[in-house]
Amino acid sequence: MAQLNIQLLLTGNELMTGDIVDTNSVMIAQQLIAIGASIERKITVADDIDILVSEIQQMSQSADILIINGGLGPTTDDLTALALAKASKRQLAQHPQALAHLQAWCDKKATQLDEANLTQAMLPDAAKIIPNDIGSAVGFIVNYQGCDIYCTPGVPKELEHMMEQYILPEIKHQLPNTEHYIVKRYQVFGIGESKLQQLITEHLPDWPSDVLLGFRAASPMLEVKLTVKHKHQLTQLELWQKKLLQLLGDHVLRRIDDNKMHTMAELVLAELVKQKQSITTVESCTGGLIASLLTNIAGASQAFEAGFVTYSNQMKSQMVGVCEQTLNTHGAVSEQVVIEMAKGALERTHADYAIAVSGIAGPEGGSPDKPVGSVWLTIATKQQATSYYFCIKGDRQYFQLMVAQRALDLVRRLLINSEQLPFYC
Repeated sequence: MAQLNIQLLLTGNELMTGDIVDTNSVMIAQQLIAIGASIERKITVADDIDILVSEIQQMSQSADILIINGGLGPTTDDLTALALAKASKRQLAQHPQALAHLQAWCDKKATQLDEANLTQAMLPDAAKIIPNDIGSAVGFIVNYQGCDIYCTPGVPKELEHMMEQYILPEIKHQLPNTEHYIVKRYQVFGIGESKLQQLITEHLPDWPSDVLLGFRAASPMLEVKLTVKHKHQLTQLELWQKKLLQLLGDHVLRRIDDNKMHTMAELVLAELVKQKQSITTVESCTGGLIASLLTNIAGASQAFEAGFVTYSNQMKSQMVGVCEQTLNTHGAVSEQVVIEMAKGALERTHADYAIAVSGIAGPEGGSPDKPVGSVWLTIATKQQATSYYFCIKGDRQYFQLMVAQRALDLVRRLLINSEQLPFYC
């Protein structure tokens, strides 16, 4: 049996104008690779009925499977169902299963089922429903010209769930047994693509060509992926995976088994809860971002004690007890001040760990000895305080994000008893 020809048609004016970034095709491609399939062709078009009809007719002639993404909503620019009906010369009709889903969705939201929503139940004749367990728009399948056409919602969470639960299992049954991609994916922090490639070139120069190595930047993380195409290459994959993990050490956060990237805050909170420990934050230059990243996670109260935002020198003294003499002598952006900030936060809470940060986010405010991007941060326990200095170049938002991520990563490293120094490049 030949390899399946799978093609992808993305629709949406916002994709063409750059108002949103296409992450859905990346997700679909990764999910397909994981089961031993791949996308042969991808087309992105605007919400234009004639263009959609033409592309559906052309792509379905050569594809075994065509996945159409987007255009299933309740507005006038959602044209996928109509375009597929026109292309396949079918009638649009109200689908009872789609209508029942819409009514249940509206009941759950305590809203009325209106005319706009009803358009989402108008599907091509004989369409087979793909359940949407999250949103209002069901997906559906139509076979046209011998091609199975899967119509999917554009909302990423809805698409991801629909692919995992309903579409991938069906596609997997159609795959030949001759090829079977095996993919190992890892979440990495603190090392960039160029540095990682340099390390591999220097320390693993005989990397085999049939173990494909790929990187995907998903700021502030990096995803590293190892792929082989045949089951008999699994031993080799595991050997080189082991070598790579040894090289990267504690820069590796976790293996991605669930197709989901986890945030640094999620990983730190999970480890804190596991160890029955708690944390507090005292922030200046990040303005409460670290506390926000932690408290955005459900269940954060199991490990998060309190967050102090001490932006001014006066508040550093009043809220967490930093000595005025320390501030006057060393300045707010100094090792001495962040140590006192961290100790003060620990004294005022029951937390086991404290993060303290003070820096110059810019674009102004720097000096020759403390340039814009300078930051001191301390990770402290009741027994010890360890301080770090970084100079992080970039705009204000990037600076704040990277300070927050590095601070959380340093807590993670402390929690796992890491003895390695991070690259942070």
